[in-house]
Amino acid sequence: MHKRQFLMTVAASGASRAALPVSALLGACATGAGNGTADAIYFGGPILTMNDAQPQVEAVAVAGGVIRAVGRREAVFGLRGPATRMVDLQGRTLIPGFVDPHSHLGGVGLQAISANLLPPPDGDNSSIAGLQQTFRRYLRESKEPAQLGMVFGFGYDDSQLEERRHPTREDLDQVSMQLPVVAIHQSGHFGALNSVALARAGITAGTPDPEGGVIRRQAGSREPDGVLEENAFFRTLGRLMPRLTTEQAVGWLEQAQQLYLQYGYTTVQDGRADPQAVATAIAAAERGRLLVDVVSYPDILQLGEGAFMTGAYYGRTYKNRLRIGGVKLTLDGSPQGKTAWLTQPYRVPPAGQPPGYKGYGVLSDAQAHAAVARAVEHGWQILVHANGDAAIDQFIGAVRAAGPQVRARDMRPVLIHGQTLRRDQVSMLKELGIFPSLFPMHTFYWGDWHRDSVLGDPRAQNISPTGWVLEAGLRFTSHHDAPVALPSSIRVLDATVNRTTRSGRVLGPEHRVSPWTALQAQTLWSAYQHFEEDRKGSIEPGKLADLVVLSDNPMTVERHKLASIQVLETIKQGRSVYRANA
Repeated sequence: MHKRQFLMTVAASGASRAALPVSALLGACATGAGNGTADAIYFGGPILTMNDAQPQVEAVAVAGGVIRAVGRREAVFGLRGPATRMVDLQGRTLIPGFVDPHSHLGGVGLQAISANLLPPPDGDNSSIAGLQQTFRRYLRESKEPAQLGMVFGFGYDDSQLEERRHPTREDLDQVSMQLPVVAIHQSGHFGALNSVALARAGITAGTPDPEGGVIRRQAGSREPDGVLEENAFFRTLGRLMPRLTTEQAVGWLEQAQQLYLQYGYTTVQDGRADPQAVATAIAAAERGRLLVDVVSYPDILQLGEGAFMTGAYYGRTYKNRLRIGGVKLTLDGSPQGKTAWLTQPYRVPPAGQPPGYKGYGVLSDAQAHAAVARAVEHGWQILVHANGDAAIDQFIGAVRAAGPQVRARDMRPVLIHGQTLRRDQVSMLKELGIFPSLFPMHTFYWGDWHRDSVLGDPRAQNISPTGWVLEAGLRFTSHHDAPVALPSSIRVLDATVNRTTRSGRVLGPEHRVSPWTALQAQTLWSAYQHFEEDRKGSIEPGKLADLVVLSDNPMTVERHKLASIQVLETIKQGRSVYRANA
């Protein structure tokens, strides 16, 4: 049996680490030793390499920010010198640094300075009244409203509010009638505005819905009720955002960076970055303010002439910890918000929509094909947001139209989210060389909502179908889509392994995977998605010393306790950049 399969089998049976063959776990000797001494040697706890050929070792030597040797303790200790730091893990677990396969670093910066409107367990908001109370407390205690001249809140979720609806302009008018108030939905695809914000944005009864978006109206009239969907929200938010100084914008990014470090990420993605977000990341890089590697994917629809794609930061090599890795395209919306584009109707249509409602796309087929063709023509890796299976069909069609060069040139186009990916579509991903980055975290946050209201069974059971993907011989990555959810690597791990909903039910048991596979999806396979598998994602000689110390071993802890694991330390190229309770 293959070593990885054996390791997964033992973990699945709950057997202890001691039951594994010593040779399979530790390797016969240290590899990659060479000459010279180590800056640091880690030992004294489980070291999970994510390398199938040598899954676990006793010690790791680091020199010059690079992994120098791994293997048996006595062999690696041969690299000890007078100045070598000997780091005893004291039973804690060492793994590679987490590589973020999809999120929005710039959005997390906005989240970091906003009122926390998240529902439990990440916030305290379970009702409209609770949201109002959170906003009022934020106004009293935070300096941002006065500095920005407006009030932001992030993370409300209508599916988790007692009222099962979005807050309206009237609800937010009770927070303030002097300042614009914007409440951003947890999906990031909706926003609710008070009357002051609507007036400042110029949205009135006479304002038409934009293409790919909806301005929701009060019953029986054209008067806006304050809730904006998709492009209506994105464009309005862009108009309302206050102008920041470069230092303020970099400060927001640094606050976001700290949140990722807290969860063990050593590489972070900024997906669908607008021009200002790219400029801010470059400013942070030039000022030496990035502690993690940041890979940015600008919105292809906002590229203009594509200056970012020809500048010093575009390519496979980081400069000052930043690189522009490709482009991002969005084809539909949010399944929990019921704007994702489906081929079959929603189980319960959203307010104001008729039976048979299937959501909607953002672009025509011709526009989607043109965007993908542009990326392929220039050799840009493209990440495509497609939640609904109709949107996934559109993406598949666009890649197919781009021709065999996509696969021949190993361009690794990425399907982002793929929530309602059908089984027949999985084989098409394999045929066309499309890499799936899935979102099993939805099973916890919105699994019950998917089953009861959004999709119903059996579709809800098969959201983010990792089982089908593995069955087809494909790899996948598993993401959090921050700021949609907190960038919690541990919550991602737990959801990918257990697929347990808020109510404690298992959604799609056949799509559960082993802890080893889930960890690879967050490390080595994520590095592969970014074309960085040669230098990141596993603990092997020659790779960067991007490491994370965990409180417990994911391979041996009881599966239902995975969510209780804590990130104790994050190490970027041999340097400690985060310590819990430091």
